[in-house]
Amino acid sequence: MKTNSNQFSNDDITITYEPSVCINAGRCARELSDVFRTSVIPWIDLDGAPSQKIVEQVKKCPSGALKFRLNQKVA
Repeated sequence: MKTNSNQFSNDDITITYEPSVCINAGRCARELSDVFRTSVIPWIDLDGAPSQKIVEQVKKCPSGALKFRLNQKVA
């Protein structure tokens, strides 16, 4: 079964999640549960923590299923 990436954005960052890559280690939900919520859809809430803290957590993803990019600000 093919699954599509999920994308979540705020003004600062865009987070992508690739379920087919995820090993379900649960690290994201354990360490930043206000953002990575296991019992709510959508499960990623970028209002749950400052963008820098979310980026730091995404960098810890053991499978690489979570990725981020910085959004460009239009002047």
